Amino acid sequence: MISHDPHTSRLAPTRPITVAILAMGGQGGGVLADWIVATAESVGWYAQSTSVPGVAQRTGATIYYIETMPPKDGRPPILALMPTPGDVDIVLTAELMEGGRSILRGLVTPERTTLITSTHRAYAVAEKEKPGDGTGDPLVVSDAAGVAARRVIAFDMQALAEKHGSMISAAMFGALAASGALPFPRDAYEAVIRAGGKGIEASLRTFADAYDRAVSKPSEPLRRGVDKELPGLPEASSGHPELDRLVDRIRREFPDALHPMVFAGVRRLVDWQDPAYADEYLDRLAAIRIADAAAGGDAGGFRFTLAAAKYLAVAMAYDDVIRVADLKTRASRFARVKAEVGVGEDQIVYTTEFMHPRMEEVAGTLPRRLGEWIEARPRLFAALNRLVNRGRRVRTGTIRWFLPLYALAGMRRMRRSTLRHAREMDHIAAWLGLALDRIGRDYDLAVEIINTRRLVKGYSDTHARGTSKFERVLATLPLIEGRPDAADWLRRLRQAALIDEDGIALDGAIRTVESLDAAV
Repeated sequence: MISHDPHTSRLAPTRPITVAILAMGGQGGGVLADWIVATAESVGWYAQSTSVPGVAQRTGATIYYIETMPPKDGRPPILALMPTPGDVDIVLTAELMEGGRSILRGLVTPERTTLITSTHRAYAVAEKEKPGDGTGDPLVVSDAAGVAARRVIAFDMQALAEKHGSMISAAMFGALAASGALPFPRDAYEAVIRAGGKGIEASLRTFADAYDRAVSKPSEPLRRGVDKELPGLPEASSGHPELDRLVDRIRREFPDALHPMVFAGVRRLVDWQDPAYADEYLDRLAAIRIADAAAGGDAGGFRFTLAAAKYLAVAMAYDDVIRVADLKTRASRFARVKAEVGVGEDQIVYTTEFMHPRMEEVAGTLPRRLGEWIEARPRLFAALNRLVNRGRRVRTGTIRWFLPLYALAGMRRMRRSTLRHAREMDHIAAWLGLALDRIGRDYDLAVEIINTRRLVKGYSDTHARGTSKFERVLATLPLIEGRPDAADWLRRLRQAALIDEDGIALDGAIRTVESLDAAV
């Protein structure tokens, strides 16, 4: 449990006060280190800072290390260059899991360390690349901090900084000042911010807000995961007749309990394609609801239809090159990037994307017959693949690259005539057919067949790996059908498929299922 010691820490100046800052690229860790050094020097102390860069942004934080102490006997002190585990007084981390990593590194100790951390998350590559939910558990860090640190100050400093149009470093600086872990007056901190050249007022507002928050409510409760509540159907007109018609159709054709999920699917598909495509989704879902009711699903809250409402929308809004181009050229994306890196109105930011197209994606974007014609000629396909399959660094903020991507995004009007779309629709029909064929015989198994679609996601190689696992899991149906625990086995296979990228756990689970069949 994260707690706060109300007593301020006034460390004796007979030895250096040691400070470690863990921050990722773009979070202002270097600025924060410079501010701390400048604050110490402004009151006549000696201060020294060093840094050790991380591997890369979002895969490793840079550690900034500061030692500071007042002069003694007129002689400057000898200060160290690197933090030593068990010998750090203050640890500041710009993201929750970095707080956890600082504990693992031994930088946080219960005898002396004040841990100041933001509770927001910036997900690491290692979390994103896992097939299932690879996100770290915030409660583990919370519990560890309560034991490992002498004192903890933890709240969402990123949200506070964004509210004032500043960087998280200003919020961390305010929390540090409020902690009393450094024996400097508040006005010394604020004077250092005022001496800066840019964003002074926003930084001061953020500093003050964080200072007050650290004093009044130094920690906030953490939860495991995030509970997302789907919005209900809108009561007022959207002003668009087609969208209003879709909402009315949901009200007429589906039970109230299904409205939030069905509405979420409609919104997704309108954004991905158009209202007509969302109508196709509702056509499929209406037929599914009828089959569900015939199988007695209404008694259990239409679990089959509810699962189908979610995964059918995801399946129909698959990731293709058109979608990727659309997302990368949206004004909202440029605005979000600018907000994340704290770009001012008088500054320009360019986003560099790394693109590695394959001929499979190119052929999938072509009209179905043309794409199949190219795929049927291996030598031609291989030659074209060598031509397109080269990594490129694309600056989407330039006319040279923005216009081609924007034009590619405009191909959504022709999407339903492409080879990729035809194959996705065939795949969806086969998947739904498997589930609907079994809904009357084994309702729970049919629901699990629908849920297995969770394995298919992403783009390019990620999509190919997910599809392969999806097909391997459903290929076990002949081995488990008829068993009273068939649904449980399919669920276990799906969970095994989500454990690792290479499918090693799934291999073992399938062998177990095959041994069950052999034993019978």
